[in-house]
Amino acid sequence: MDFIDRLIRALTELHPLHPMLVHFPIALSGAATLFILLALWKKDAGFEKMAFANLVLTVLGTIAAGLTGMYDNNLSYGGEAPNAGVKIILASTLLVISSATVIVRWRNPAVIESGGKTLYVLGYIASFVLALTLAFLGGVILYGF
Repeated sequence: MDFIDRLIRALTELHPLHPMLVHFPIALSGAATLFILLALWKKDAGFEKMAFANLVLTVLGTIAAGLTGMYDNNLSYGGEAPNAGVKIILASTLLVISSATVIVRWRNPAVIESGGKTLYVLGYIASFVLALTLAFLGGVILYGF
């Protein structure tokens, strides 16, 4: 029972939450982009479905990472973490682009076979590029520029 008590205390009082969650949208958007590119290359609907599922999880991970990032910024940096304003704007943009891409696909499951394919694929790529940019800016907070 002591281990569980220490673990709960570490998760709720000692360690910031954001670093534990931030890697999900980075990895998931990368996987989504890989799968959408494989779907185009191989012309395989299975890869497109995996891309879509990963992008749905990217949206959820972005919400969790964003909320915990703002919480940890206030708790650890008094709201003054380096690049906090830029990160909020980029994270909001990531959320909007990935959500819009998910909504387009949800409303039109055959979007990859239609005229909207280019914008659809660009939504995946833009999401991954934004996630990587946010990762770099997060590293600047920890390691400097």
